[in-house]
Amino acid sequence: MGKVGAGGGSPAGLSALLAGAGLLVLCVPGACGGGSCCPQLPPGSAPRWAAPPGGFVGRGPRGRAAATPLPLLGRPLFAVAPGDRALSLERAPGTAASVAMAPRAGRRRRSEAEPGKADRGEGASRSPRGMLRDGGQPGPETLERDPDKATRFRMEELRLTSTTFALTGDSAHNQAMVHWSGHNSSVILILTKLYDYNLGSITESSLWRSTDYGTTYEKLNDKVGLKTILSYLYVCPTNKRKIMLLTDPEIESSLLISSDEGATYQKYRLNFYIQSLLFHPKQEDWILAYSQDQKLYSSAEFGRRWQLIQEGVVPNRFYWSVMGSNKEPDLVHLEARTIDGHSQYLTCRMQNCTEANRNKPFPGYIDPDSLIVQDDYVFVQLTSGGRPHYYVSYRRNAFAQMKLPKYALPKDMHVISTDENQVFAAVQEWNQNDTYNLYISDTRGVYFTLALENVQSSRGPEGNIMIDLYEVAGIKGMFLANKKIDNQVKTFITYNKGRDWRLLQAPDTDLRGDPVHCLLPYCSLHLHLKVSENPYTSGIIASRDTAPSIIVASGNIGSELSDSDISMFVSSDAGNTWRQIFEEEHSVLYLDQGGVLVAMKHTSLPIRHLWLSFDEGRSWSKYSFTSIPLFVDGVLGEPGEETLIMTVFGHFSHRSEWQLVKVDYKSIFDRRCAEEDYRPWQLHSQGEACIMGAKRVYKKRKSERKCMQGKYAGAMESEPCVCTEADFDCDYGYERHSNGQCLPAFWFNPSSLSKDCSLGQSYLNSTGYRKVVSNNCTDGVREQYTAKPQKCPGKAPRGLRIVTADGKLTAEQGHNVTLMVQLEEGDVQRTLIQVDFGDGVAVSYVNLSSMEDGIKHVYHNVGIFRVTVQVDNGLGSDSAVLYLHVTCPLEHVHLSLPFVTTKNKEVNATAVLWPSQVGTLTYVWWYGNNTEPLITLEGSISFKFTSEGMNTITVQVSAGNAILQDTKSIAVYEEFRSLRLSFSPNLDDYNPDIPEWRRDISRVIKKSLVEATGVPGEHILVAVLPGLPTAAELFVLPYQDPTGESKRSAEDLEQISELLIHKLNQNSVHFELKPGVQILVHAAHLTAAPLVDLTPTHSGSAMLMLLSVVFVGLAVFVIYKFKRKIPGINVYAQMQNEKEREMVSRVSPTESRPHIPQTELRRPGQLIDEKVDSQLIGSISIVAENQSTKEIPTYVNV
Repeated sequence: MGKVGAGGGSPAGLSALLAGAGLLVLCVPGACGGGSCCPQLPPGSAPRWAAPPGGFVGRGPRGRAAATPLPLLGRPLFAVAPGDRALSLERAPGTAASVAMAPRAGRRRRSEAEPGKADRGEGASRSPRGMLRDGGQPGPETLERDPDKATRFRMEELRLTSTTFALTGDSAHNQAMVHWSGHNSSVILILTKLYDYNLGSITESSLWRSTDYGTTYEKLNDKVGLKTILSYLYVCPTNKRKIMLLTDPEIESSLLISSDEGATYQKYRLNFYIQSLLFHPKQEDWILAYSQDQKLYSSAEFGRRWQLIQEGVVPNRFYWSVMGSNKEPDLVHLEARTIDGHSQYLTCRMQNCTEANRNKPFPGYIDPDSLIVQDDYVFVQLTSGGRPHYYVSYRRNAFAQMKLPKYALPKDMHVISTDENQVFAAVQEWNQNDTYNLYISDTRGVYFTLALENVQSSRGPEGNIMIDLYEVAGIKGMFLANKKIDNQVKTFITYNKGRDWRLLQAPDTDLRGDPVHCLLPYCSLHLHLKVSENPYTSGIIASRDTAPSIIVASGNIGSELSDSDISMFVSSDAGNTWRQIFEEEHSVLYLDQGGVLVAMKHTSLPIRHLWLSFDEGRSWSKYSFTSIPLFVDGVLGEPGEETLIMTVFGHFSHRSEWQLVKVDYKSIFDRRCAEEDYRPWQLHSQGEACIMGAKRVYKKRKSERKCMQGKYAGAMESEPCVCTEADFDCDYGYERHSNGQCLPAFWFNPSSLSKDCSLGQSYLNSTGYRKVVSNNCTDGVREQYTAKPQKCPGKAPRGLRIVTADGKLTAEQGHNVTLMVQLEEGDVQRTLIQVDFGDGVAVSYVNLSSMEDGIKHVYHNVGIFRVTVQVDNGLGSDSAVLYLHVTCPLEHVHLSLPFVTTKNKEVNATAVLWPSQVGTLTYVWWYGNNTEPLITLEGSISFKFTSEGMNTITVQVSAGNAILQDTKSIAVYEEFRSLRLSFSPNLDDYNPDIPEWRRDISRVIKKSLVEATGVPGEHILVAVLPGLPTAAELFVLPYQDPTGESKRSAEDLEQISELLIHKLNQNSVHFELKPGVQILVHAAHLTAAPLVDLTPTHSGSAMLMLLSVVFVGLAVFVIYKFKRKIPGINVYAQMQNEKEREMVSRVSPTESRPHIPQTELRRPGQLIDEKVDSQLIGSISIVAENQSTKEIPTYVNV
């Protein structure tokens, strides 16, 4: 199995327990600076399921191949003094190297050197139970208590055949990658590198090759180029003779290719930087390469030539076709990002991936980083309405939504396995934080039932979710899981794919044969199923397909799983009984198909011994593998079925070259096993021989026979069992009660399963049970519990819904919106469906099957539309309504209001939009010193200011996902004067009619007025008005000095106004716009009359002058605008609105809104001064524009 829910696999360090194809990575602490270490694992090697942070599902080894680049860990493996070199260990994805462990960090019991052993570099530790010798093993006095039950240790030192080779000249190198071809090949390749932590790059590398199983090595730097720096080593998974080396991209981007197991190389330049490779599972020359700039390339010539497939590909979300499910072997599945940042699922041929030849199997967008193609299944995730929804395609058929129990309400899901035509998933439900529930599906991966609740989880090195679940290799349907019960974590085991679980029975005796008092369910054996990024820490568990009954793991005995007092345990009967084998953590390596177990202690001290067991861990013999104590960094076992050679990697001192010790175990056997050396062993679960519907008998070597097994023969025989209730699990929508019966859940209507069939057809009517997938039982109760074909009943439509495909209630004008019609039950094949889109368009369909891809419609106008759907099948009818908001993008907003006003009088503010019709809008207003906003559905408001000074008004307009803003300032006084200004006609030739120009010209006019009149600038405010011809408003303002003692009276304002009028009438106010262009400023109506106040309390002199002007009989109406105290605001506001009508567009059908002609809106930039960056509000991407047209603060100084 070995598939995991992580983008790339499980945590690093797992390699130290694996057996198979032989690729190992070594590095010193900090070598990857905290980088990822997630290789993929072979069957039976994945003790813990991993899933990417925020992702839906991860990538399993099928379709991934064995050559993803190997990021290295940066954590030390054990505590060492400063300057020591501690090497970490990891292996390449998809390989199967047998690796034992070097010293671990963290919870190891510290050892002190025992007298007489310090010279050998070994140590002993003391246990509370008595003296332990030679690295924690019992002394002879403890072995006699119960020889039948105690684990026996032979203290006589035996010698293994070994040779040692030093990688001379590479003492400074702190990383290494090792590949052992295996399978009748004697070639081993080692790539060592010096990684500079300060530079963050590789500065040196060496390539070594052995052709005699690691006895001697040849340095190949001259064959790859003396100045070439290598970064990664890849091996073709389908032809181990083909090797690929990557150069360091910091220096050059090249490939070195070998077709003779690394003897010779050809170099090829690349025009991109490779981040990862994916080999085809069948075609040895087909490769996908993912570049650092998120482009995907393909090669059909083993990297000699490359062709671009797609840009914007999501990392780790590209897959080869799965044989059997895809007709085209060169089909590529990938997740790509669009220009606007959405993700979509695409497929295309590797050599013909043009836009016209790409397919989109899933309609619409998917959640980022959610595509997974695994075996017969394709999974995607789509979030709508704040909830994630999961979809599956079985054998490349149409996608269907995955059905969990109705109120599971998942917030996270990870696919664990897709073996044997079934999906195993871990789901975190709405009320869970650090645990997940395990669910198992039907064959199509659509309907899921609960297998186990509250499985423990934690975070991996890259934030990956790690699920405490382990599938035992070699035994179909057998899993171990750590379940959290009342804040205690306990280990459970199942033999039938999660249908039944039980606690592990603790050993009867301890290591020395003393009885262990542990009564179920209060006390049991608990195992560490997790594997951290550091292979030498706790969490070691191993099983092999070729040794189906043997499980080795670390754990403890008690009421719950503990991180302290960890021991090693072994089961030789597939988890029924367990024995304690070590009181300290050891790494255990399987040799000779499990016929030999090799144990190496976790220690920071140099060692030269290891322990061998030939009887499944009942007894152990001590062997030396080197004459000089070695700091062990890792162990790589020979790949293949007959693993009898291993290489130990280490160093004699902390600054010496790496030492490679080849250990050959063949010398400990004097013959191959014969038939009489084996005995039959029947798989069982607490005495029950029928496991997954069959009785299986395996062949085991007799414990007293010390012979070499050779190839694994598998089960001797398998006999199907008669079906019983234990072979059936509850079907979807049913729950198992205390009496063992499967009854419908409160939320489930069994008749709903017939909703997709029509009158005259048949469907499978569930009995509440379904047979466990891959269960081989026959007869018995199978007929009784199997779903029965039943004629589809005629049903009236019920539960009709109409929704948009993306779950939103909004659509964009002029764009397609996809509507989905959903019917809970009813005869769908003979159903008439009528859809009225609410805009005068209606359509009809004869059945729901013709609407599976949704109904597409384009709205050409904005507004709220009432979409109705009517369903009738002759037995009844049903209807549903959807209110759809159709909008168009809001581009600009402009806030229109007076420049100056008097206090305690209403001021009208209007938001002017571009375009004017955008659909449903919400307006949020802030004005004055109010901290709470005013929210309206109208684009105009009125308000008052009760104090003098400058006030700011801000309006935000929300339209769909966009929020735009504009801010203006308004001056408030007890009284003021105003006058319209006009200019020389030539100014219009230079007027672009934009806010920035108006601000600058206003500043120039003010300066000219101050220079011509001598009036302090604090009394003058000039505002150039939008539009042509160019005009401006001159305001005469009162001014109070900072002491508050001097403030202009009404008479002072009159005098200033008369002075300004006088200078304007004399053409004394002018400015130079540019060299040679003079602009004259004058009153809109030339007159010597002062500004007039229109209030009843106006001065007598002003009224007399106005009457005299009337009696003179001037032919021109002269309108003077006066503002004084409260009444003046009404006149000014009215006139101001008249001016604004030239630029204000309607914001709603209300006729009272100001209007701006279309010609005035040719330049949307006229309404914008500033824009602010986009913001993220909640989970919705909000485009916020701040159109702060603060024209007044630029030229107002009061």
